[in-house]
Amino acid sequence: MLSPRPRIILAPAARRDIREALKWSEEKFGSRAAERYRALLKQALRDVAADPERPGSRQRLELSTGARTYHLSFSRGRAQPAGAVKNPRHLVLYRRNDEGAVEVARVLHDACHLERHLPEDYRRSVAASDVL
Repeated sequence: MLSPRPRIILAPAARRDIREALKWSEEKFGSRAAERYRALLKQALRDVAADPERPGSRQRLELSTGARTYHLSFSRGRAQPAGAVKNPRHLVLYRRNDEGAVEVARVLHDACHLERHLPEDYRRSVAASDVL
């Protein structure tokens, strides 16, 4: 019997991020480049869903409990169709929920300030020990 395919849930903000990244890629580099970037994004999401703690992922406790990031560059060798994206510049911000599914909160440019783009439910609450 086959094991169920790992579940991945894209937040509305993550879907918007992906659309914007692909639109920008097409405008700057053309439709073939945008298709390669789309394939890379899909592969990165499959990789994270299959193994949320895979090599290349980083635990981001400074952002939120359970938060991790994964840079698209770690999935370049597995993305199809052939024709690697030379310099991917996005990372996936995600965490695993109580049911084991991977919830992708954002797909952000690697030069952005992550804390400024966190969804509300990722924002770290200030504990009393942090204030003292």
